[in-house]
Amino acid sequence: MEKYKTPDAIRRLAVVLLSPGDFGRPVIGPPGMSPERTKVLRDAFAKTMNDPELLAEVKKREWEANGLPVEELEALAKEVVVQPPEVIERMKKLFTS
Repeated sequence: MEKYKTPDAIRRLAVVLLSPGDFGRPVIGPPGMSPERTKVLRDAFAKTMNDPELLAEVKKREWEANGLPVEELEALAKEVVVQPPEVIERMKKLFTS
């Protein structure tokens, strides 16, 4: 079964290329925002995304409202940003070809 294992560089490249679909339209704050402010904004967003009136309107308009939990998005962002040089070089080749 080992012959089907995806090399790490290819897996990392796939994560980078596919991540925009997971991020959607993220809400971001400025660098250095206090943890307290971050928590307030995250809690408010989570509450909004669970609001029955909002969800009814989303359904009525046939929109999508299915975001990943903040913790998963944060982990994905960190994974996407920190890539070894070989993955960065592969990305450059993909976008300059």
